[in-house]
Amino acid sequence: MMYVLIVHEVASYPAWKRVFDGAYDIRKRAGEISYQLLHDDLDSNKIVHISQWSSLEKARNFFESPELSDIRKSAGVIAPEFHYLHQIEARSL
Repeated sequence: MMYVLIVHEVASYPAWKRVFDGAYDIRKRAGEISYQLLHDDLDSNKIVHISQWSSLEKARNFFESPELSDIRKSAGVIAPEFHYLHQIEARSL
């Protein structure tokens, strides 16, 4: 499985979440399969977004597109950090 891990600060979580939810269709069309959102224990505007993708090539094309750059700016994203990941093992305990 392929995943993308994004860590970024946002100016306002509620404002960011509205934009994030509004981009559901374009994320799905781009190849996103599922996602999880988390926030830092001490800073609710520091967001961790983990998403599963059909391919890392599709994920890179999506996250590096000019369209998404504009969406991030409108959502108040500050300094996103992207990690493109291949799953090597998983286990539920």
